Amino acid sequence: MSENLSTIKNQTDHVLENGQSGQSVRAIQHVSGMYRDWFLEYASYVILERAVPALEDGLKPVQRRILHSMNEMHDGRFHKVANIIGQTMQYHPHGDTSIGDALVNLGQKELLIDTQGNWGDSRTGDPAAASRYIEARLSKFALEVAFHPVITEYQLSYDGRKKEPILLPVKFPLLLAQGAEGIAVGLATRIMPHNFNELIQASIDMLRGKQAKLLPDFPSRGAADFSAYNDGKKGGKIRVRARIEAPNKRTLLIKEIPFGTTTTGVINSIVKATDNNKIKIKRVVDNTAKEIEILIELPPGVSPNITIDALYAFTSCEVSISPNNCLIIEDKPRFLGTNEILKRSTEHTLYLLRRELEAKQAELSEKQHFASLEKIFIEKKIYRRIEKCETWQSVLETIEGGLDRYKKRFVRAIKRENLVRLTEIRIKRISKYNSFQADEEIKKLEKELSQVDHYLNHLTDYAVDYFQEIKKKYGKDEKRRTKIQSFDAIEATQVAVANEKLYVDRQEGFIGYGLKKAEFVRYCSDIDDVIVFFENGSFLVTRISEKSFVGKNIIHVNVWSRSDERLVYNFAYMDGKTKVSYVKRFHVTAITRDRLYDLTMGTKNSKVVYFTANPNSEGEVIAVHLRSSCNARTKRFDFDFSQLAVKGRDAKGNILTKYSVRKITQQLAGLSTIGGRDIWFDRASGRLNKDGRGTCLGSFDTGDLIMIIYKKGGFELTDYKLTNHYKREDILIIEKFDPQTVVSAVYYDGESGRYYVKRFQIEKRATGKRFTFISESSESHLFFATTTPSSIIDVTVEKGKARQRLQERINLQEFINVKGWRAMGNRISRHKVINVTVVSPLPEQNRQEQNRTDGEGQAELFV
Repeated sequence: MSENLSTIKNQTDHVLENGQSGQSVRAIQHVSGMYRDWFLEYASYVILERAVPALEDGLKPVQRRILHSMNEMHDGRFHKVANIIGQTMQYHPHGDTSIGDALVNLGQKELLIDTQGNWGDSRTGDPAAASRYIEARLSKFALEVAFHPVITEYQLSYDGRKKEPILLPVKFPLLLAQGAEGIAVGLATRIMPHNFNELIQASIDMLRGKQAKLLPDFPSRGAADFSAYNDGKKGGKIRVRARIEAPNKRTLLIKEIPFGTTTTGVINSIVKATDNNKIKIKRVVDNTAKEIEILIELPPGVSPNITIDALYAFTSCEVSISPNNCLIIEDKPRFLGTNEILKRSTEHTLYLLRRELEAKQAELSEKQHFASLEKIFIEKKIYRRIEKCETWQSVLETIEGGLDRYKKRFVRAIKRENLVRLTEIRIKRISKYNSFQADEEIKKLEKELSQVDHYLNHLTDYAVDYFQEIKKKYGKDEKRRTKIQSFDAIEATQVAVANEKLYVDRQEGFIGYGLKKAEFVRYCSDIDDVIVFFENGSFLVTRISEKSFVGKNIIHVNVWSRSDERLVYNFAYMDGKTKVSYVKRFHVTAITRDRLYDLTMGTKNSKVVYFTANPNSEGEVIAVHLRSSCNARTKRFDFDFSQLAVKGRDAKGNILTKYSVRKITQQLAGLSTIGGRDIWFDRASGRLNKDGRGTCLGSFDTGDLIMIIYKKGGFELTDYKLTNHYKREDILIIEKFDPQTVVSAVYYDGESGRYYVKRFQIEKRATGKRFTFISESSESHLFFATTTPSSIIDVTVEKGKARQRLQERINLQEFINVKGWRAMGNRISRHKVINVTVVSPLPEQNRQEQNRTDGEGQAELFV
């Protein structure tokens, strides 16, 4: 900085002499130029020296200096963190706080540093204890992969007193293993952490010329949707969710939280959403200890499935992370994809391994060379020739002359330092010198040299072996923690708590939740949109508020959902110009909020003569009554809306009648005109969907149910709401419910120790409740269940005192009649059952037969 000021002073003090007037004129230096230079210097410094990690070792400067200091202090024992901070301050000019924070961050990642004491908890946000109370040392992994003094390049520290490494020779993709975050001047970096074993395997694949695909793995576990990851480049997005369980209908448990959040932050977001009436909960308790556990108690009548979706929609139980892989390469910030980072890191590891081998080769070669010199020097008694030498130079020349005749035995030329070292051999070693041991040592060195040469000639194979050894030593417990899955989009309006009441004043044209004395419409949430239809044939969609004027003469108002494609409006209007009445059917799925749309032809005095909203696209028959003064022969006729196609809302419609209409009434309510809705079950997420993901369960209409057979011997009927959650690991069969379906089951009764067979039909009972169809003994378990008509099993039994083993084949359909689901069933055999084997349907055959597409829906069998 002093040099900059001196330069500026010289520039601004430059004087131009005026020859005529004798006056002096100073050259002007603009302040903007000064700020530009200073800003660029500062920005460069922050980017390179503080915020952004280097590609080669994956470390920021403060982290590199901490590890270098710890390596200097390393003696195998723990050191006080306060001492480590003091040692690091010799290299880092930014004070103890920044060093301490960086050291705690490294320690919490549990890769390079072994810790002792209270180091805080990144899951809960608890801080570490003071530096004088906690201790640390380098991990065995760090000592093996991050240090090698021979191949490390050094530079002077900030004050010139010490030497520090420019880069540590890290032989591992550390940057991707730990991840990194930093905010510099004009740019930021956010590199995701990855799984230890997956990184090593990906590096091995790259060395072998294979393609590798890496996805982040977060220490906080949870589940993540990487469909928009974009290889970690700018513009990508990761959706991360907590793992939420529902042990019963009144309790939710959060067992894992999203990366970047803490239990305290998650709880605060839940409390805030509750205060804002987005969700309903009774109590939330943090029971986190060794494992994360946030307990949420629900009030009576609140659905746990909808609450789980609401937690994802309105709290930190789901967060979006925007990765941005920015790193330093050759003193410049660069943006690279994750796979490119891994590729370059693997190539750098290969380079470091080659340099290590070359250093070891040079070391072994030097040892072999000196061992050969020493052998000749002692065995040929050259040391005796220097007794008469009077000067140091003559001593060296005498030794060199004595070795001249043996030069062909040496691997390289003799240097002066070799001669000096020979003179330093002690008499004791000369007197006890063993030629045989010396020859063996030289052979050993030659063998080691030969092995190093082999490694250098087969460097890729050597690198693969190196990575595999690292994986074997340090990767035993490094399993993937974050579950990879696809998330369904949660529509906030579908899961928001109905915390308000929607009212309407039809004549005055007001709607809102503050009109307590007006007509009640329905319960709603404060983030809903409301659709309003008017008597003149227009409509609009607006955001709900306490009280808002939308227009007089309202004929229909309701909460509007953009994604509801099954809601159809049956609409009849009279054109104000021609007095002709038209009918049409339409959806409203795409609008501009607060814009007034006209459903008629836009002529003055047009009006609606009939209107209904049909949630499942129902048709209907209406009775049209004409005025008695009209010329029509028939003053009353029926019209069936189901014969009318659903078109766009801007369509003119079909002519209903050219005569004046007195009134229209509903004659007959109709059925859905578009049939049922196809529902799929996605095994990966355990959710229902209408987008074709997973297995099609069939076409569902009003009143249809889903049947689930559980592996523990229970069944349950549920509705087909898309908000339902299912635990895939507990499900044996899931399919559309048919009262005529027969379930065949084989189970073991824990009380009697016998196997039983039963066949039963499931009654249409209350939905959402699980019923057990096997005995309730703790040792009872379901062996086999299917809904296919014909099933065959082989039963191995022991018969008589001789314990003769026989095998019986049983067709379940012939073995037992259909009974109630509470029935015990028939005993498989009166002899002792040793084994039961399913013959037909086999698991794969059962899956194929269950996945039928005969109009009754498909089933999904989990084995």
